Amino acid sequence: MPLIGSILSRVIELRKSLPAVPVRKNPYRTQKSSFNKLLKKASHTAFGRFYNFERILASANPMREFQKNVPIHDYNKIYKEWWHRALEHEDNVCWPGVIKYFALSSGTSEASSKHIPVSNAMLRSIKRTSVMQMLSLAKYELPDDLLHKGYLMIGGSTDLNNHGSYFEGDLSGITTSNIPIWFQSFYKPGREIAHEKDWNVKLEKIVDNAKDWDIGFILGVPAWIQIVMERVIERYKLKNIHDIWPNLSIFVHGGVSFEPYKNGFEKLLGKPLIYIETYLASEGFLAYQNRPDTNAMKLVLNNGIFFEFIPFTEENFTAEGNLVDDPKVMLIDEIQEGKDYAILISTNAGAWRYLIGDTIKFTSKSKCEIVITGRTKHFLSLCGEHLSVENMNTAIKQTSEELNIAIPEYTVYGVEHDNLFAHQWYVACDDHVDTSIIRDAIDLKLKVINDDYKTERNHALKDVFLEVLPIKVFNDWMDHRGKSGGQHKFPRVMKGVQLEDWKGFVEKNKMLVKK
Repeated sequence: MPLIGSILSRVIELRKSLPAVPVRKNPYRTQKSSFNKLLKKASHTAFGRFYNFERILASANPMREFQKNVPIHDYNKIYKEWWHRALEHEDNVCWPGVIKYFALSSGTSEASSKHIPVSNAMLRSIKRTSVMQMLSLAKYELPDDLLHKGYLMIGGSTDLNNHGSYFEGDLSGITTSNIPIWFQSFYKPGREIAHEKDWNVKLEKIVDNAKDWDIGFILGVPAWIQIVMERVIERYKLKNIHDIWPNLSIFVHGGVSFEPYKNGFEKLLGKPLIYIETYLASEGFLAYQNRPDTNAMKLVLNNGIFFEFIPFTEENFTAEGNLVDDPKVMLIDEIQEGKDYAILISTNAGAWRYLIGDTIKFTSKSKCEIVITGRTKHFLSLCGEHLSVENMNTAIKQTSEELNIAIPEYTVYGVEHDNLFAHQWYVACDDHVDTSIIRDAIDLKLKVINDDYKTERNHALKDVFLEVLPIKVFNDWMDHRGKSGGQHKFPRVMKGVQLEDWKGFVEKNKMLVKK
């Protein structure tokens, strides 16, 4: 371990000493190269032959020809038409060879678990991007010996479901089961604990072993990292997590916005951490924060992913968040800063013009830096309020800071009220504070953040209702849905069957409390 740590330290120090290397290719040319490589590699797959990738590549404008001839896919469409064949062990369906791994991902949708193909090429891309992110630490002021410390990675089980012809599990479990040999000495909680499928058992084993580890980095979804730290502090009667891990310096997070968790999270610390955000979806490693002094992430343009962007507007999406026919689609050189876009990706795992479901906006076009703003189907616009998840996260963060409380989870849905509309909020909070104070604070902040919301609160959006629930209720519901731990996200906006399940679960818990 000291040897590898020394090598890493030397590499990062070398990067610090080198002058900045100028970008040789602009983003468009970089993406054009990635596009050509993807189509050339997949030209003899069933998908590539069906849409004649060879003819597309030979055309005068291949990327436009690709857009003209290959349809946009959501999960249901591409699975029904193509991916199910790979799941049945057919080779060369959407990507060369046999797909050995499938990432299970429900995201925040109502559907049962989706099977996202993970090719060997995609695993190599994820590893390369992970190394790129590690090398970007050269831009941060870090203790000299930090790279010698442990990396605590909280994710899904590496005990993947074996279906004979393929394995399935959380992407974090798939990637962890394939971590390089040189990294295994740094990795915590280690192979044995990572293999555990029961999330609660895994947490207990982590807590049991926490005293023996010297952790410098923690990586994972904020909610579950917070639970680990709370349990460690409780078990060993600590003031904060730095009493047991004094060298803890960096938290690498992704999957959900960290802002709602930040206030409660920092109450568990003895000193500030460096927060680094990643955009590692089941479909690929899309972006990562590669420098300090920003909360934006740099898109990975040269590692097996081709991006397209659909303006997230009423012209391209229905009120339910469904894509209209023939939407306007842009390439990397056509986007504008500060506008919301839905992402389409084509990848070296066989996703083609795939609507991933996230919305982003560019904070810097020249640096290709983005922030995630929400989900295409996770926003509220009952009457034109156009309330995004980004708006909600900001209001929750500001309310938490103002009232000095922790609100790690929340969800919202729309209801009919007085022949018009209202919003119903549920927030997770174990601190003692009047419900009406939280409600009024969130409402006021949304009026400042979002002009449309402010307007509609004086018209069609007649009221805001809010209920405070223990954090445990939110965690228990995720467990009830089979989505505890790992990369699973609590849905910020609920609709349909998922909403009915949540309402029933909440009422059941209220009845149990009364008894």
